[in-house]
Parts: sequence; structure tokens; C-alpha cells
Amino acid sequence: MEQSQAEAMSPERIRYRLTRRQRLSSVLPAIVAMAFQFLFWMDGTPRGPVFGALLMWGVLALVALITSRPFGITLTPSAAIVHGFRRRTIPWLNVQAIQIESVFGSRTVVIYEAGGRRTRLRAPITRFLSWDRSFEEKFHTIGRWWLEHRGPDWAPVPPPAAQWGGPPASDGNPYAPPA
Repeated sequence: MEQSQAEAMSPERIRYRLTRRQRLSSVLPAIVAMAFQFLFWMDGTPRGPVFGALLMWGVLALVALITSRPFGITLTPSAAIVHGFRRRTIPWLNVQAIQIESVFGSRTVVIYEAGGRRTRLRAPITRFLSWDRSFEEKFHTIGRWWLEHRGPDWAPVPPPAAQWGGPPASDGNPYAPPA
């Protein structure tokens, strides 16, 4: 049986980002729009407005490509560092569950914290035309990392709704998404 890359070397940190294909698929609409603008320009349309539109679509594609690069998560022995527009550190002691959620055909990893906050990760993610073949492996690695590093003082905390006498959660999992 083969070991995954994460299991084989037991690194100090693991970083997951959007794959190269996922970053490129985010700029695909801008590239298609640029191609149409270029075809209009070649067809004899006045060059001023078309050149401006080409420049605008090119800048949008470049900005989308650059800003999508840092999205992801870094797993450290003490915390999960979530990289988005802002960087957030979630100590493993505060994590109550890690699950996969599916929204509009897009599957993402979600971290549930003791205070009731849930953090949807921007990477790893898998969706139509933007598949990540190792999504399941990445999800299981994040879950194993949490289980191994949450420490001996970790204890499950009832979710905020259960603390105030809210309805019981389905399947006995207090952090399960609503049915």
C-alpha cells in the first residue's frame, strides 16, 4: 500500500493552495472576453474602444491570477493558518470539527470552531471545470493533522445552539450542517 506524500515525510508545515489549473480557470472568462475583443478589432471596428476593452480585460485577468495565488491553508503543529484576503490563525485546541460541504456543486473544507464560528477554506476546493484530483486526500490530511495536534487538553464543546436549549443536531454530531 502506498503512503501519501504528507504521511511519508511528516513535515513541520503543510501548505495547500489552489492548483495551477484552478487559478487559470478563474481568469478564463476574462481571457475569452479578450479573444472576442481582439476578433472585433481584427474585423475593422474602431481601435480606440476595442483597445481599451482589451486592456481592461487583460488587467482584470492579471489581477484575478495574482490575487488567487495566496488563498489556502497552512497546517502547523499549533494552528491552522487560513490565507484569504486576510490571514487568520485558528489554534487546533479551538477546532471542534472539520467537514466537507457542498454548495452549488463546489466541495470545500469547512473548519468549525468552539465559539460556533465556521470557516470555509478557499483551498482545497473542487468544482466543475476546476477539479482537484487530490481533494479527498487533502481533506483527510487536514483532519488527521487536527486529530494529531489538538493536544491532550482538547475537549468537545457543545455548539452555541445546544448551550441555549436549541434543537438537537442530526446524527448526534453537534457540528453537522442543518438537514
